[in-house]
Amino acid sequence: MATANTTHLLEFEKPLHDLETKLEEMRKLGSEDPAPELEASISELEERVKSLRSSIYENLTRWQRVLIARHPQRPYTLDHIEALTDGFVEMHGDRLFGDDPAIVAGFATFLGERYGYRDRSVLILGHQKGRDTKSRKYRRFGMPNPEGYRKALRLMKLAAKYNKPIITLLDTPGAYPGIEAEERGQAQAIATNLFEMARLPVPIVVVIIGEGASGGALGIGVGDRILMLENAWYSVISPESCSSILWRSWDFKEEAARALKLTAPDLMEVGIIDEIIPEPTGGAHNNPEAMYEGLGKVIARHLKSLEKMTSKKLLKTRLEKFDAMGAFAEE
Repeated sequence: MATANTTHLLEFEKPLHDLETKLEEMRKLGSEDPAPELEASISELEERVKSLRSSIYENLTRWQRVLIARHPQRPYTLDHIEALTDGFVEMHGDRLFGDDPAIVAGFATFLGERYGYRDRSVLILGHQKGRDTKSRKYRRFGMPNPEGYRKALRLMKLAAKYNKPIITLLDTPGAYPGIEAEERGQAQAIATNLFEMARLPVPIVVVIIGEGASGGALGIGVGDRILMLENAWYSVISPESCSSILWRSWDFKEEAARALKLTAPDLMEVGIIDEIIPEPTGGAHNNPEAMYEGLGKVIARHLKSLEKMTSKKLLKTRLEKFDAMGAFAEE
């Protein structure tokens, strides 16, 4: 399988792409004029491709994982919703100001029978980026305004009222930084969501599917299980912004990514997330169907586990989980 569409080829993927292109040319030549020497060369080249692919994707730097998380062909929230649920009914508006297309939310049937669980009505929501210039402008690259967080909270409270589990999908470069967002109470909207999500008496499964930047992600990121795709990232700040603050330049973004320790293995090590969900080789965009299958199985397993808890136990465990995050020392 090719590593990526050449239009969106990442810099570190180019050597592999060049080798795969050569392999395809040799295979085509071999199909036209089979020869033992050529077949041996093809087999040798196949082994080199396999070895190089493993070498690249098993030793990704933190910055390279950031680039994969931002890949424009990566499955977004609506793609996951279409693959994992049936009968999705999108809901709109915060009943205070308006609707925010940067966050999509609605009720659907999670197709759990596929994964050894059961079909169950859930609330599923997440950040939605655009695929082209028009949709990216419309959805502000997945950066929510306050009404997006208020819409999400309105629907989460509705889900709690009818005892429906909540699944949230995080994929945003941050909350929208425009002055109008601040005028409408951006910080308060995020803070209110953190407070209220901690008290919702239904299971909440959070999945970081791409970028998870700052309060923009955390505003819908409080849950009983925090899951993370292998090549996603989750941090208080993006590498570029961190570089800009510390070095007054974006040129040190790779150093910033290393210092931030924002990858799934980093966060698993310090107890921020509960599980890393493997991606197909080369990233979720290289085999979306395999990604949906893997994600569906993990979500089903955690929903099955969480639904056995009473509301009291659920809330107690959730608060203990977040209270235990972080470290401090007393003099």
